[in-house]
Amino acid sequence: MKKLLIFLMLCTALLNANTLNIAVAANVSYAMDELIAEFNKTNKDTKVRVTLGSSGKLTAQIKHGAPYHIFMAANMKFPQSLYDDKIAKGAPVIYALGSLAILSKEDKDMSKGIKLLKGDDIYKIAIANPKTAPYGTAAMEAFENAGIYEDIKDKLIFAESISQTVSFAITAADIGLIAKSSLYSKTMLKYKQNLNWVEVDAKLYTPIEQGIVMIEEDKETKAFYDFILSQSARDIFKKYGYLLP
Repeated sequence: MKKLLIFLMLCTALLNANTLNIAVAANVSYAMDELIAEFNKTNKDTKVRVTLGSSGKLTAQIKHGAPYHIFMAANMKFPQSLYDDKIAKGAPVIYALGSLAILSKEDKDMSKGIKLLKGDDIYKIAIANPKTAPYGTAAMEAFENAGIYEDIKDKLIFAESISQTVSFAITAADIGLIAKSSLYSKTMLKYKQNLNWVEVDAKLYTPIEQGIVMIEEDKETKAFYDFILSQSARDIFKKYGYLLP
């Protein structure tokens, strides 16, 4: 009953006139303010409300009727499932390619790359839950392909989303595998490349193709959808560490 009440409250909050309700994978949170500001330059009367979470949990909300207009996922699997279930108005389209980075609040020998995680001074490694967060799936794939999973599996702690993974990496864990885009927020600029963070070799995991779908199809929804696929938005995504499709 409590979960149902919370869900109904969420739906009521989202159903406001002149408001575009966007479900957004947590890794995109750092770029959203700038994306919305750019969109509002030409769509001044549209208020964009963002709900952040893991792609798996947001997909479940949408399948249970949460009134989002657009879903910006961290991979293609979840929006594809909405299309297959005839909930999305079209097949998912890639809007950005996400990449992984290793982050530690302490200075580390980042030249070791992912092998650093095997070190005796690394006791806890934060990653996003691979069952619900595509960046967690990519992290697990990287561990397997690097041949280190058996060595580090007992060190892993799991966060609900990639944003929570960042929090864990700089608090509860010694190190974490995060979305590279996370490093471009103002609060993260104090962490330096090759001292506190390094990119994970992209050959170790499948490129993270992030997909967008429309759940509702109206003028305002289409305007934001088209904007996310525009060159203006691509420039912003690139600024925040994403690769472009």
